[in-house]
Amino acid sequence: MEFLSYSMKWLELTLRWGHVLFAILWVGNSFLFNYLDNKLNKKITSKDVDGEGYLMHSGYYYKLSRLKVSPPKNYLRSLIIFKWQSYLTFITGILLLGVIYYYKSNVLMVDKRVLEILPSTAILLSIFSLIIGWLVYDFLCKSNLIKNDVLFVSIIFILLILISYGLTQVYGAKFAFLSVGLIIGTNMFGNVFTIIIPNQMNIINSSKRNKKFDQSLSLAAKQRSIHNNYSTFLVLFIMLSGHYSFIVYHKYNWLILCAIAVISVIARHYFNLRGRNIHRLYILITSIVLLILLAVLMLIFKS
Repeated sequence: MEFLSYSMKWLELTLRWGHVLFAILWVGNSFLFNYLDNKLNKKITSKDVDGEGYLMHSGYYYKLSRLKVSPPKNYLRSLIIFKWQSYLTFITGILLLGVIYYYKSNVLMVDKRVLEILPSTAILLSIFSLIIGWLVYDFLCKSNLIKNDVLFVSIIFILLILISYGLTQVYGAKFAFLSVGLIIGTNMFGNVFTIIIPNQMNIINSSKRNKKFDQSLSLAAKQRSIHNNYSTFLVLFIMLSGHYSFIVYHKYNWLILCAIAVISVIARHYFNLRGRNIHRLYILITSIVLLILLAVLMLIFKS
């Protein structure tokens, strides 16, 4: 029994460590490629090149070109596809969910002061929330709503409010917060696994057959990539939220989480615009002011 307990501790440590490492790699890739897309010089006369740019790292210059056409076939053999960072972040996250939270669901998930439910029911509701969360989000992305940014974002935010409030009425505060992050993280992984990578593989297969690839596949993949990019700040906050009980256990914790979502998206938008040489400092200042205002309101309405 003692050996099993000791082994579980090492398993938890290894999974947590791996989850953080893979998440850093995934988020880093997201930031880098979105930054490159925004920074590349689009004023290119070549019909094959969509943008060019130069980087310096470790004392070397790097030239980057975004192509409208396929590269030579010999390059396709050594083509680097960024997918395992996402896959392993999700896999280690799901394993952590099972090893830590589902395994100790009667303690870490169920809070009888919130709602008296069986641990098995809590687990089933958690799995159900991940599946439904993805299906609803994916449906919205494939609907005509996606053509209206304001309407799409508004609906997503309303759903976030409902999910955040609903989960805090079912689970203990810490797992409720984590569940929101799990739903968003699952959607991010779903974007990679079902849209981004399959579209990229279709493009590669077209190249191998000397066929012109469908640009709509690139656009669809890029759209989901941007969604992931805007989600990163909030997911990272939720990953760290377990260390800040004054937020997690606040009586308006669900509302605070929604406010953090708005603030994180505004801050992310500033950096995305800055990557396109659009300097609107007031956007970043707005996010900082809102964060300070949130801190003051939390103090006034503290539990």
